[in-house]
Amino acid sequence: MIYNKVVLEPAYRQAQAYLLEPMIAIHKAHLIMLHQQGLIDKADAGFIASALLDLNLDRFLNSTYTGEFEDLFFEMEHELLSAAGDTAGNLHIGRSRNDMGIALYRMVLRDKILEVIESALILHKALLAFAAEHVDTIYIALTHTQQAQPTTIAHYISAAAYILERDIKRFKNAYDTCNVSSLGAAALTTSGYPLDRELVAELLGFAGLIENSYDAVSAADYAGEAAAASQLASANAGRFVQDLLQWCTQEFGVLRLADDFVQISSIMPQKRNPVGLEHARSLLSSCIGNAQTVFTLLHNTPYGDIVDTEDDMQPYIWKSLETLSSVYRLLAAIISTASVDRVTVYRRAKNSFATVTELADTLVRIEGLSFRKAHEIVGEVVGYVAKEGHSVRGVTLQALNDASVKAVGRKLRLTEMQLQRALDPEHFVRIRSLRGGPSSQEVMRALKEQALNRQGFEEWHDEKLGAIRSTVLQLDHILVSYLPVV
Repeated sequence: MIYNKVVLEPAYRQAQAYLLEPMIAIHKAHLIMLHQQGLIDKADAGFIASALLDLNLDRFLNSTYTGEFEDLFFEMEHELLSAAGDTAGNLHIGRSRNDMGIALYRMVLRDKILEVIESALILHKALLAFAAEHVDTIYIALTHTQQAQPTTIAHYISAAAYILERDIKRFKNAYDTCNVSSLGAAALTTSGYPLDRELVAELLGFAGLIENSYDAVSAADYAGEAAAASQLASANAGRFVQDLLQWCTQEFGVLRLADDFVQISSIMPQKRNPVGLEHARSLLSSCIGNAQTVFTLLHNTPYGDIVDTEDDMQPYIWKSLETLSSVYRLLAAIISTASVDRVTVYRRAKNSFATVTELADTLVRIEGLSFRKAHEIVGEVVGYVAKEGHSVRGVTLQALNDASVKAVGRKLRLTEMQLQRALDPEHFVRIRSLRGGPSSQEVMRALKEQALNRQGFEEWHDEKLGAIRSTVLQLDHILVSYLPVV
């Protein structure tokens, strides 16, 4: 049957891979709540608990779709009925596939978000360690793809780490939106049974409830929020990777990757292709594509329980987050083993015109000129020197005086020593010590702050992960108490 082949069988395999354990956890939590609310007596609860605890997960994980059951849920229900008899049918009191399915998706998604945050923190740690090694490694930063001003490798890497921190915050927000329970909403309008929605949410590690039952089974913006966070994080990482790839070119000669992350050419012996970064770049594009599919599936769909936003949409956000998590770990390994050609990048900075902003600033300080007039004088000299094919070393005091006479009618008081200091990239970086600047003291301060930020993220992550893991043990502990004493 074509419907089975195209729809049901892939959905079954998807459920095997992602939904099995959360499905069993929901069964257990719902059973505990039904018993505590007096809807199932202890004897029946014991029969069902025994069947749940004895479920053979490997059988479900390794089974193939036969079409005998519509999906994994009904196959598991059949197993429970076979083990506990008709009593197991009461496990579905007060609930629906609707509220249960949304809870399953939210449980899987919250795990994926925690995974990507953990991987992001690994990359964040690698970035800060790399930056700490290069606080004094001066290189020329670019704007509009052209040489702009001297800064340090650490200053650049610290910027990338700050962006990553904001991505982590967005994932934290997505986690908070996701980690609320739909259970108790039933099909759409809750139930006439006296269910305890709060208890079930607590047993499963949810932070609270989706208050409105219609909202609980219909909304999918929680997945959209995670997809938006994944898209933006992937775009941010992609821009960073593109810079690293540029740094790896022989023309730039800034970065050298470890041998594990390069490949040779089958014909050109000199090649060291930075394929680790190339794969990272393309995989990040796939993250964006998969996340965009989430929005495409959300677009113009009816507001209600519907497979567009459930069975068919969920795998795309899971895949986006899984891939992003892997890329973060790949980048962490690449950064941790890469080296920088400090001599080349410093020589380039020393010989470039990237420091002449400071020369204009110096004329303002010493000569009392307006910045625009100082900019005019320096710009004329730089234009002439560059046209003659010289480096910044061709900027002489005589040339500056000639331009000054032309611009303001007098020579400069600037000395040769002051000129050379103004053109020194180390001096350029050192005096830019404002908060957020590239001076070594300021960058070190920022790196310490970022390390503390990471510590806070790690503590949050460990707390959330620990709370979820403890629910599994708690559920089994309670169920065991229902079993008859032998």
